[in-house]
Amino acid sequence: MLTPVQQQRPRATRYGRSIRLYDPKAVKQFKQAVAEEAMLTYRHQPLSGSLAVTLVFYRPVQQSLSKVEKQRRIDGRHLPVVKPDLDNYIKSFLDALHGIYWQDDALITDIVASKRYGRQPRIEIEVKEIEQG
Repeated sequence: MLTPVQQQRPRATRYGRSIRLYDPKAVKQFKQAVAEEAMLTYRHQPLSGSLAVTLVFYRPVQQSLSKVEKQRRIDGRHLPVVKPDLDNYIKSFLDALHGIYWQDDALITDIVASKRYGRQPRIEIEVKEIEQG
C-alpha cells in the first residue's frame, strides 16, 4: 500500500549555462513506486481515447489522536481539511501513470477525486474510456 505523496515544486540545478529541473527525492520515489505497481497490475496497452478517472487518496490517521477521534476520521465523520492539497496528490499520481494506463494525461477529460483518512494509507483508482459520438 502506498501513502499518497503530493507534487512539490520542481528543484533546479545548473549545468554550465543550462538549468535542469527535477522532482524532489520523495516525489520521484513515489512516482517510481506507483509506476512499478501499475506495471505489475495493468497488462494492457496504454489507453488512447477520452478518459474519466475517479481517485480516492487515503491518508494515515495521526497517532497522537484519541481512539474516539481516530474512529471519527476512519468512519469519514471528520474529513482531512489539511495540507497537502488534493490537487497536488492528483498531479503526482497521474504523472506517475503516464505511458502505463494512458498515453498522455491530457486524455483525461473527467476527474472525480477525494481525500480521506484510512486505517491503511492507499490510493484507489478507476479509469473508464468515454464513448464519443
